[in-house]
Amino acid sequence: MIRNEFKIEVCANGVESCLAAQEGGADRVELCAGIPEGGTTPSYGEIKVARRVLTHTRLHVIIRPRGGDFVYSPLEIERMEEDIDIARELGVDGIVLGCLTPEGSIDLDVNARLMEHTHGMSTTFHRAFDCCKDPSPALEQLIELGFDRVLTSGQQPTAEQGVPLLTALHIQSAGRITLLAGCGVNEGNIRSISEATDIREFHFSARVKVPGAMLFSNPKVYMGAPGVDENVREITSSERVKNTIAQLL
Repeated sequence: MIRNEFKIEVCANGVESCLAAQEGGADRVELCAGIPEGGTTPSYGEIKVARRVLTHTRLHVIIRPRGGDFVYSPLEIERMEEDIDIARELGVDGIVLGCLTPEGSIDLDVNARLMEHTHGMSTTFHRAFDCCKDPSPALEQLIELGFDRVLTSGQQPTAEQGVPLLTALHIQSAGRITLLAGCGVNEGNIRSISEATDIREFHFSARVKVPGAMLFSNPKVYMGAPGVDENVREITSSERVKNTIAQLL
């Protein structure tokens, strides 16, 4: 393939990862906080600085008020509406969201309500799709709602494992919505996933571990879950982004 035949989205956990994604040649980033929770809405300061430093890579922002399931209370939905409005004011190019019913279907009413706030921005339905009870009618509902793309691993732990469903969904989409293959996509499998599914948009993080700046740490104290090494951070590597893209060329 040639470079303009596919799109690369990097899941960025901060401004530093946004810059690395841009340097590595990504077409866009999905900016998230709360990566251990599956991604939550980043701070407005994070969005504003990311918008300033991303000069040629598009900026999409996840709108997810918390981790856990995808059934939201009225107050959570109200916050999501406000977050979308503020994200637009900050100049983002796209919004990433997704709401389900308790029965595991696409929540048509809530998603439609949120989509009313996204006019002028690209829209992605995130991996809440992989928690849907029945993916085929869910895809048709996302098309009806007007989403531009859906991020999915084919309802499996990784996109590589989800190739059969990804292939079927890509055929079903028939150009009406874009399939964005994500979760576990890396240098070693991106080409095989592309060849097996004919999908042309990919989502990955390309992170590496880097040591923190603390010279002293108290082993008795954790800011989060006990046992996690809080003296190590993970950020996107521009070299890993470049190397992953290179596998498609």
